[in-house]
Amino acid sequence: MINSVGVLGAGQMGSGIAHVFAQKGYGVTLFDLSQSQLDRARSSIGQNLERQAKKGTIEESAIGDTLQRISATLDISGLSGCDFFIEAVTENEAVKLEIFKTLDETARPDAILASNTSSIPITKIASATRRPEKVIGMHFMNPVPIMQLVEVIRGVATSDETFTTTASLVASIGKEMAVSQDYPGFIVNRVLIPMLNEAIFALHEGIATAEDIDKGMKLGTNQPMGPLALADFIGLDTVLAIATVLYDGFKDPKYRPCPLLVKMVQAGQLGKKSGRGFYIY
Repeated sequence: MINSVGVLGAGQMGSGIAHVFAQKGYGVTLFDLSQSQLDRARSSIGQNLERQAKKGTIEESAIGDTLQRISATLDISGLSGCDFFIEAVTENEAVKLEIFKTLDETARPDAILASNTSSIPITKIASATRRPEKVIGMHFMNPVPIMQLVEVIRGVATSDETFTTTASLVASIGKEMAVSQDYPGFIVNRVLIPMLNEAIFALHEGIATAEDIDKGMKLGTNQPMGPLALADFIGLDTVLAIATVLYDGFKDPKYRPCPLLVKMVQAGQLGKKSGRGFYIY
């Protein structure tokens, strides 16, 4: 029985994950190394709850109840009592492996350890633990409170019990599950990132302006957001990281990151979060 969830990482994804679990009645402990990041996460969750209340999707009284279910800690040992864990730190393999090694030593032996990784193989992440049968991928879409999909990825050793528990958890928070095999990029990013990368190549090669590339894809394929605007929203550093995982994982030149993407990341032009990407914010 899962009653409490530990979320590692209080960034945009981690705070969104904490939001949806707390809203559905779970006790949530949010861990981060930065107090200011934890404070920003709590403020962001509060603002998003208020936005939901104004739209009429939740009752005003639910805001306080939801926030009360979320506690925060700067010490990973503060998560030790949780039943289920979701890691949502930066998309960096070395960082994730270190987190899972530490988490394995901290969590109860029966606890399930999930990763919100968008591209790194779950089998590799599970290898950092002594409980690979209890490690699984649980990839939420951004923004978490709005997007309905959760990709669930089994590693080589993931047990049926771990998969069944995770599937039930996804259903309990009102999300839909898509099951992927453990290959780089899984389903969504295996299809999405090459499209974004190709849009960047189109800009790089002077085929069209950023505005016209996005207009073409929005109006021509009925996408709600153009690929370059979407890349800015995701973060160009994250897009590059996933593209690199695909390229390294498959050794196929079709996944080669566009040189313009690499150059922009090197220049610190990361999209919306830095104030400048393909557009200025």
